[in-house]
Amino acid sequence: MEEIKFKSLNDLYVRLYPAFSLKKEELLNEGIKVSEIDLWNYLKECIWSKYENLTLHDMVNDILNLETSKLISFLNTINR
Repeated sequence: MEEIKFKSLNDLYVRLYPAFSLKKEELLNEGIKVSEIDLWNYLKECIWSKYENLTLHDMVNDILNLETSKLISFLNTINR
């Protein structure tokens, strides 16, 4: 399979946007209001910064299976 390369973080964000949007709606159904950017920042800073050579599959999996309690803690920390 050919490796996909992104020219910028914005290109990667755009590629992952459908997964962010889906997770945002899932969380909204649970009464948790977050934006796609909130999800992006949490994963970028707290999860993905620990790894190299992540695949799109890995990233989408992380988006769809993120721990809500850790996301909320992160958001509370940055909103103080």
